[in-house]
Amino acid sequence: MSSPEDTQHPHGAYGPEDTGDTPVLAAGCVLWRRSATGGGLELCLVHRPKYDDWSHPKGKLKRGEDALAGALREVVEETGYTAVPGAELPTLRYLVQGRPKEVRYWAAEAGPGGFVPNLEVDRVLWLPPASARTRLTQPRDRDLVDALLESLH
Repeated sequence: MSSPEDTQHPHGAYGPEDTGDTPVLAAGCVLWRRSATGGGLELCLVHRPKYDDWSHPKGKLKRGEDALAGALREVVEETGYTAVPGAELPTLRYLVQGRPKEVRYWAAEAGPGGFVPNLEVDRVLWLPPASARTRLTQPRDRDLVDALLESLH
């Protein structure tokens, strides 16, 4: 199922010379942990009922909010877990209903916490990287799995 976030910007970036709207700024994390059984890597995906999609935890930044602080806030709000940030991952740029959106991402190791369903996120899954890649709704989010794996090696 496609969402309104499907359109990629043809140039991949937004410069000051663009005549379109100012980009919506957002941030998130590729949240990971070691499995309690076997120690394998698991990634946390969130399900948003509004879009019926699976994605990495992310959200819009508050006015004046630092991107990393916003990414960590969104992880707590959407997953219930605190996170220890690691390497910055690629920034994704795309159009949402014709407006540019820019999402900065970080690798982040899950800390203490626990998921409680809410209006924005009704389910989370902890999956091995290959399964997470398959479950992610947007192809652009799959590249972040690869970037996370590179950052951890």
